[in-house]
Amino acid sequence: MTTSPTDTATEPAPRLIIDLAVIQQNYAKVRELAPNAEAGAVVKANGYGLGATEIIPALADAGCRNFYVAHTTEGREARQALAGRPANIYVFNGFWASELPALRQSELFPVINELAQLEALRELAPDLPCAIHFDTGMNRLGLGADETELLIREPSRLDAIDVRQIMSHLACGDDPEHPLNAQQRDRFARIRAAFPGIPASLSNSAGLLLGPDYHFDVIRPGLALFGGVPAPGHPSPFEPAVEIDAPILQIRDLKPGDTIGYGATYTANEPRRIATVAAGYADGLLRAFGNGGYGRIHDHRVPITGRVSMDLIGVDVTEAGDVKPGDPVCFLGHDIEDMADSAATISYEFLVRLGLRFHRIYKPGKTKR
Repeated sequence: MTTSPTDTATEPAPRLIIDLAVIQQNYAKVRELAPNAEAGAVVKANGYGLGATEIIPALADAGCRNFYVAHTTEGREARQALAGRPANIYVFNGFWASELPALRQSELFPVINELAQLEALRELAPDLPCAIHFDTGMNRLGLGADETELLIREPSRLDAIDVRQIMSHLACGDDPEHPLNAQQRDRFARIRAAFPGIPASLSNSAGLLLGPDYHFDVIRPGLALFGGVPAPGHPSPFEPAVEIDAPILQIRDLKPGDTIGYGATYTANEPRRIATVAAGYADGLLRAFGNGGYGRIHDHRVPITGRVSMDLIGVDVTEAGDVKPGDPVCFLGHDIEDMADSAATISYEFLVRLGLRFHRIYKPGKTKR
């Protein structure tokens, strides 16, 4: 037997609900945990997929004055979103001469990743504020060990350059016991001592939780602001700011032996009640969630049954009480890390993949007075 709605007041489409007040609350928690450091905000990849044009003004209202993006185009969007609010916007991907007009137009600060970029900046735009990234163990972007030592020996290379920040990035901050954390901290402390008077920034969300020795002058949280767990398996002081409400389209009673969905990967071994939900991997709910993901109805966990398809998910509502078509099934919230684990991924990837098809609802934050 199946149950379907006969009259629906609203379109049966999934909603992505983003609570700007909670994001502001998480930003305040960052400041509380690092009272001697300034708190910035990483808002690359469209604010971790949640909507930079809404998130950036909310963070500015909460007092944020340092924003970090990956690309110049993201920086331009961030400047527009700020709508005249004063802020520094740093572009991680370096200084490229072809982007100089855009950097100047939007008042963006390139993050220098090698000495060749520093010399190009000196030649073309010595007045343009910048940051310098020192690689202390990630072996990704930033000045490597040889270039770092050269700059320490020849600090005059920075003469007449407006360096607003020096930074590095932890490779294993989400594993508090990893020995590389302390090695990177000590390497960065030595670099900082060589360039006194320039604000220093090492820690992202995970580094924040490693304690004051890692805070230096500026914290660069990203995931923590949106309620992700910076160090999986360890307590997090941050509240979830994102959830999905996906309506039930139909409810079906299965007999023993009945299967669900593509590939018939789920077989009922007893009578079960299955709800088909209007969401799928086209919305960013990864196909791999079928291996153990779940949603909630009135705080009751409802396991995903069978494969996640492009537009639909089956969930087992046998034990969920009185449910009917049109009722929402909630995903994410406090379950974001469990959901990511079920798909063998991390919440960072999960967030940035949330699709544009969602009807996005922004709960308002507090406006600065």
